[in-house]
Amino acid sequence: MWKFGTREIVYSAIGAALYGVLNWVFNNLQLPGTSLVSIRPPVAIPIFMGIVFGPWVGLFSGFFGNVIGDLLSGYGFFWAWDVGNGLIGLIPGLLPYMGITEIKTSRDYVMAAVAAVVASLVGIAFPALIADPFILRNIDFAGGLTTEWLPAGVTDAVNGAILTPILLYAWNAFRSRSGR
Repeated sequence: MWKFGTREIVYSAIGAALYGVLNWVFNNLQLPGTSLVSIRPPVAIPIFMGIVFGPWVGLFSGFFGNVIGDLLSGYGFFWAWDVGNGLIGLIPGLLPYMGITEIKTSRDYVMAAVAAVVASLVGIAFPALIADPFILRNIDFAGGLTTEWLPAGVTDAVNGAILTPILLYAWNAFRSRSGR
């Protein structure tokens, strides 16, 4: 599960590139009344990468994908949000600790959706509720809660809970059709 060899590096690069480019596309769909919070269906990508290829691949896909998306969008570098997106990919990769090593049954798909929700809320909590108000001091806690964590965490949780099981189902169909 914690292996990180050549194969995982390649999967991380693919996940980061895909997440970064799709983030750039969707960064234009910002929620009104928030501070640079956009509707992000691509958040399902690092979650998917974490579940299928392990926590390191999810972490690097989320972290570097967010860096790429922000740079392509002209936002600059926001390390706390990159760490938060890395956590969004890492946390679902911990499903094997709950006995889920492959997504096969309806229960597995539900657990993947639950992992997506938890990962989104915890991942976004780092920049919105910890880094921005207490480390970077660019917003107070109430502002981080209402203009960052709630809108970003909830939209990421909804997108992740809906799209991650769809990606996993498509992945499983691809694998069974290709004989892998």
